[in-house]
Amino acid sequence: MREALTAVDIRNLLISFDAAIELDQLRVDALPPECFHPAYSDSMWRLWRCLHRAYIKELLATVNAIPLGMLEGLTWIALNYDPAVVGDVMLDLFADAASGSCCELETATLFFGWLIKDLRDVPLGKPRNETARALMVQWLPVTDPLRIAEDEECGYGTPAGLVS
Repeated sequence: MREALTAVDIRNLLISFDAAIELDQLRVDALPPECFHPAYSDSMWRLWRCLHRAYIKELLATVNAIPLGMLEGLTWIALNYDPAVVGDVMLDLFADAASGSCCELETATLFFGWLIKDLRDVPLGKPRNETARALMVQWLPVTDPLRIAEDEECGYGTPAGLVS
């Protein structure tokens, strides 16, 4: 196995995701009102971002407790699954945790344990010639990190020239 992911790598992933959510809110705040769908609920989406960021902060407090075996499992996942597929599963888990619909995700170990479990039945991706760290950073989108712009009641869309 190539160089295994570390708790620092997981911490950096979560910090980057948190920063992307914060930046997304700043970007949306800068848009003129006419960019939004009439049904757009600023307070709802602002709360959704806030709940995700609060949950990420909870995870960050427990990252150092992730067992070595789990980090090796996450390394294997990074090397063997399509990063977009892993990201979809992660975003679903983040949504479950942020909404409070799943109470079994209080720590980073539990969160990533569920990620591993949820990926068991997903087909493997094509092998890639990149490090686990380089593949892992592709798991979560940088632009529109919570995919709010994709909601039909938002209307503002992804900024031109940027990719999720």
